[in-house]
Amino acid sequence: MATNLVNLEAVGKVYGTRTLLDGISLGVGEGDRIGVVGRNGDGKTTLVRILAKLEPADTGRVTHAGGLRLGVLTQHDSLDPSATVRHEVVGDMADHEWAGDARVRDILTGLFGGLDLPGFPQGLDTVIGPLSGGERRRIALAKLLIAEQDLIVLDEPTNHLDVEGIAWLAGHLRARRSALVCVTHDRWFLDQVCTRMWDVQRGTVHEYEGGYSDYVFARAERERIAATEEAKRQNLVRKELAWLRRGAPARTSKPRFRVEAANALIADVPPPRDAAELMRFANSRLGKTVLDLEDVTVQAGPKVLLKHLTWQLGPGDRIALVGVNGAGKTSLLRAMADAVYSGGERQPAGGRITVGRTVRLAYLSQEVAELDPAWRVLEAVEQVRSRVDLGKGREMSASQLCERFGFGKEKQWTPVGDLSGGERRRLQLLRLLMDEPNVLFMDEPTNDLDIETLTQLEDLLDGWPGSLVVISHDRYFVERTTDRVYALLGDGTLRMLPRGVDEYLERRERMRQAGAPAAPAPRAAAGAAGAGGSGAPAGSAGTAAKPAALSRAAQKELQRIERRLERIGEREAALHAEMAEHATDFEKVAGLDAELRELAGERDELETRWLELAEEG
Repeated sequence: MATNLVNLEAVGKVYGTRTLLDGISLGVGEGDRIGVVGRNGDGKTTLVRILAKLEPADTGRVTHAGGLRLGVLTQHDSLDPSATVRHEVVGDMADHEWAGDARVRDILTGLFGGLDLPGFPQGLDTVIGPLSGGERRRIALAKLLIAEQDLIVLDEPTNHLDVEGIAWLAGHLRARRSALVCVTHDRWFLDQVCTRMWDVQRGTVHEYEGGYSDYVFARAERERIAATEEAKRQNLVRKELAWLRRGAPARTSKPRFRVEAANALIADVPPPRDAAELMRFANSRLGKTVLDLEDVTVQAGPKVLLKHLTWQLGPGDRIALVGVNGAGKTSLLRAMADAVYSGGERQPAGGRITVGRTVRLAYLSQEVAELDPAWRVLEAVEQVRSRVDLGKGREMSASQLCERFGFGKEKQWTPVGDLSGGERRRLQLLRLLMDEPNVLFMDEPTNDLDIETLTQLEDLLDGWPGSLVVISHDRYFVERTTDRVYALLGDGTLRMLPRGVDEYLERRERMRQAGAPAAPAPRAAAGAAGAGGSGAPAGSAGTAAKPAALSRAAQKELQRIERRLERIGEREAALHAEMAEHATDFEKVAGLDAELRELAGERDELETRWLELAEEG
C-alpha cells in the first residue's frame, strides 16, 4: 500500500469574512499526481500553501511524513538577485559533474533550449537580478527539478513556458517518481500529467479520478445525478463534454465515468461550432477581403523576423500562431493591427498589407490596459456600450456579459483598482467583446484566466462570426477555438501545419537534431481559397505559394492536389458530424471510422506529393 506523504485533517481557512476552506480532509500518497482546479479566488493557492506548510491553517491539522523531501514552486520565486544562474541551479557542482548527469542535461535543455542557455547573455554565469520574470521562473523551476524530492508542489508551472517547454515539462513529470500536486489552468497539461483532480469550490474540495477530460465527464455525470439547478453551468460542461467525446477520444487515459451516461448527456448537443453558418455570417459582416499580406517583411528593430510573406486572412478564418519565443508571432499581429488602425497608412518594413473596408479589429495584447481605478466594473464595460450583439441572434446587456465572465451582481460594483490581475484580464476581454469587432487578435488570452472563465470565453467564441487569430501556448485552447495552425519556426517563414501542434513539436525536434531549419513544407500563402476566401478546411494542406520555376504540368498537378485536399477536409468534417450523430450505433461508427482512416491515408500521400513538387521548384 502506498505511503501517505501529507495528510490534511479538517483544515479551515478564513480571510476576513470569507471562508476559503471549510473542514477539508485530504491526503497525498506516494506516486500521486494531483491537479488542482477551481475559480480564481476560491482558494487553490491557499490550499497548496497550507499543504506545503508555507501558510498556517486556522483550524485542523497538516501532517508531513517523517523526513519528507518537499520541493515547492510558488508564483513568486525566492532567488538571490545577486547570484548567478549557475549558483542557483547547479550549486557547487563542477562542470564535469553536472554535465555528466543525464537528468541535469535534460532539464537544462528542456527549460532553456541548450546547456549553454541560449538567450542568456552570459549563459550559466548570467546574474539573476536584471532578468525578466519569465526567465527567473524557469530558473526556479530548473533548481527545483534538479533536486531530489518525494513530493513536488507546483503553482502555475506552465506560466512563461512556450509550447515546447510545456510538452517537455509534462514528459519530465510523467517520468519522475516524485508525487505531484499542481495548480494550473492548462487543461492539456492536466490531461498529460495528472491521475487525480481536486476541484476547489466554495470552501470544499471535490475529488475526481483521472486527468482533466475524465474530470469533465465525471463532473457532468455528478451534476446529472444530483439534478443540479445550475443550468447555465451544466450546459457549458455538456458542451465541452460533447467536444471532448467527438474531437479527441484519446484524451481520456483513465476513464472512470459511465459511458452510457456520458452519451446520454451529449445525445442532443450539436457540434460546438456550425462552421457553414458562421462562414455565412462572417461573409455578410466582412465581405471577401479581410487582410491580404503581399511579399511582407516584418522586423523588430534591425532583426528580420519574417521575409517575403504572402498570406491571406479570410472572413471566418480561425487561425492559431505557434512558434519559438522571438520568432515574430506578436510582431506579425502588431504589423497587421498597425495597418488596420492606420487605415492602411502604416505598413511593414517590406511589402504591403491590404485591409478590407469593413474590418473592425479588436486586439487583446499581453499587456493589461490601464483603466481608471475608480471606475466600477460595470461602468468600465458600459463605457464601451450598454448592449452587445454576439452573432447568431444572441444579444446581451453589459451586466449579463459581466455575469458570464464571473462578475456577479455584487462584483460589478467593485472598483477596478481592487481587482486582481486575472480579474483585470477578464475585464479587458469583456470591453473588447462589447465593442462588437468582426476581427479578433488575441495574444496569450489565457494568461491569468481560470478554467471556468476559459470555458465561458470558448463558448462565446463558438458562436462569434468573425475572423480570429490566436497566439497561445495553451494547446487545449488552441485546439478548442481554432481550425488551422500556422508556425513560425524561426527561419523567417510562416508554415501551415496540417496536424497542428503535434506536427510543430515534431518539426522543432527534427530541427534540434539536425541543427538546421526544418525541411520545406507547404508555405503560407493564400490562406483564403474558393468562394468568399474562406480558406482550406482544417486538416488540409491549404493553398500554398507555387514556386515560379515549376512547369505548367506541375502547376496543374499542384492545383489538382489542393482541390482534392479541400474536398477531403470537407468530407472529414462531415464524417465527424455523422459519427457524433450516431454515437450509440457502434456498427455505423465503425464504418465511418474506416472511411476516415482511408481519407487520412490519401491525405498523407497527397501532402507528400505536394512537398515533392514544391521541392522540385
